[in-house]
Amino acid sequence: MSSPVLVLRDIKRTMQSGGRPLKILSHVNLTINRGEIVALTGPSGSGKSTLLYMAGLLDQPSGGRIIVNNVDCSKMSENERTAMRRAYLGFVYQSHLLMSDFTALENVMIPQLIARVDAQQARQKAEELLARMGLKDRMHHRSGALSGGEQQRVAIARALANRPALLLADEPTGNLDPQTSNKVFNELLALVRETGLSALIATHNPALAEQMDRCVFLKNGTLFEGEA
Repeated sequence: MSSPVLVLRDIKRTMQSGGRPLKILSHVNLTINRGEIVALTGPSGSGKSTLLYMAGLLDQPSGGRIIVNNVDCSKMSENERTAMRRAYLGFVYQSHLLMSDFTALENVMIPQLIARVDAQQARQKAEELLARMGLKDRMHHRSGALSGGEQQRVAIARALANRPALLLADEPTGNLDPQTSNKVFNELLALVRETGLSALIATHNPALAEQMDRCVFLKNGTLFEGEA
């Protein structure tokens, strides 16, 4: 059996609020196997975004270990964490965060160019991903000329451009209307499954959570298997 792509062991996160410690995450344990898609659910303010930041090496826990692709990242320097993110992690946020001065194609090419992929190969990969997301005829448009659903499709393609081992998505369709949300999510899920990636996807939508392989529920900083 292959090793897990993500292991969180006894993760804690405490912040100061009004001069007092505030527990955000408490003894969180989670393992995501290769090819597994896991739904992260829970009420607003339960710590879902914080947990994704921990898993994505964007913030450091107050305690515990984070193991990505069999590498313990808990005591890495910021430069080492950045290198791990570029090599193994992809991110999709509720807001698409596209670069407005660039076309959809360029937005998907840029992360590859930063990773020193040959420009022609980067272009080919970007075209393939955008076509797969139904944007073959829209890839030369700047982000401002795209609809909300189209912009989020570009963001998904960008996140997958460097073939990450793990996709982390924070309410990736939360800003879309229900019909567009379902369509974009189904495209995301199909693409993740086709490429054999692992994913941790935060969502408030029970219908979306049910389509994933497994569901975990976060409440008051504590993680539980299954839905509430």
